[in-house]
Amino acid sequence: MHYLAATLHILSATLTDKAETTLDARLRRNPNPDGGAGRDSDRGAVTMEMVIWAVAIIGIVGIVVAAITNYVTSKAGSIR
Repeated sequence: MHYLAATLHILSATLTDKAETTLDARLRRNPNPDGGAGRDSDRGAVTMEMVIWAVAIIGIVGIVVAAITNYVTSKAGSIR
């Protein structure tokens, strides 16, 4: 378990560093990406939509797994 935690920690640190480096490089190339128009009102909308869809799918899968588990458990109890 400690090996898994250490691996995930190293992976997240590596990905964070890479993301920061990429963001810094993009900001150096184009410090004002929206052209000064101030169109930040819908920024992050796609990300939020993806999160909402992911939560919905996880919920649906959870309900299906619970139903199948309940069905199998009830049928297993009737076996002699």
